[in-house]
Amino acid sequence: MGTLFLVRHGQASFGAADYDQLSDLGHQQSVRLGEYFAHKGIRFDGLIAGTLRRHKQTLAGILQGMQHEGEHLSWEGLNEYDSEAVIATVHPQKLEKPTSPEMYRHHFRLLRDGLAQWMAGVVSPKGMPSYSDFVAGVAGALDHVRANHYGKNVLIVTSGGPISTAVGHVLGTSPETTIELNLRIRNSSITEFAFTPKRHMLVSYNAIPHLEDPQYASWVTYS
Repeated sequence: MGTLFLVRHGQASFGAADYDQLSDLGHQQSVRLGEYFAHKGIRFDGLIAGTLRRHKQTLAGILQGMQHEGEHLSWEGLNEYDSEAVIATVHPQKLEKPTSPEMYRHHFRLLRDGLAQWMAGVVSPKGMPSYSDFVAGVAGALDHVRANHYGKNVLIVTSGGPISTAVGHVLGTSPETTIELNLRIRNSSITEFAFTPKRHMLVSYNAIPHLEDPQYASWVTYS
């Protein structure tokens, strides 16, 4: 049996001109997660990450916290969908930067609607793969882990969309459930799978044991 730890990137820069950049807190979350892994004696025989900047920065922070160095495999199929492109399929006008709770709720209502239509094949967001190809990119990473790392610990750093898609793929959930999983996932959270050469089995989802101490309560974020 092997163990796969899927980690969502640390807090990025929601609402900024460049979302694909960890905030200062996002970096702290990543280092703290690495410290947790080191404290638990968890070491990784395989390191895999999406190719986005926030994925690489999160992995670097984790390794810093673990006081560990290692080469990782870059996997483009673990990159996140383009939320702006998804929203544009149902709301062609450019959205203002959210500055109130209602504006945030409106943003995520549109995202939920756009995701549902993309997953159903109704819309094709500009510059994005079809949903079936998106799933295939995530499933390919899972297949790689099973084929090459049986009996070992593997760390994948990616985004909420690929993580929820991996869970949905393994459990056979509906698109609606996959969307809800996606929109509830926390920054730097851990989703754990046990795996054999034939299949993955979900152990836990969206866990943040490294942030459970009350002193880290303000470090729990979703974007």
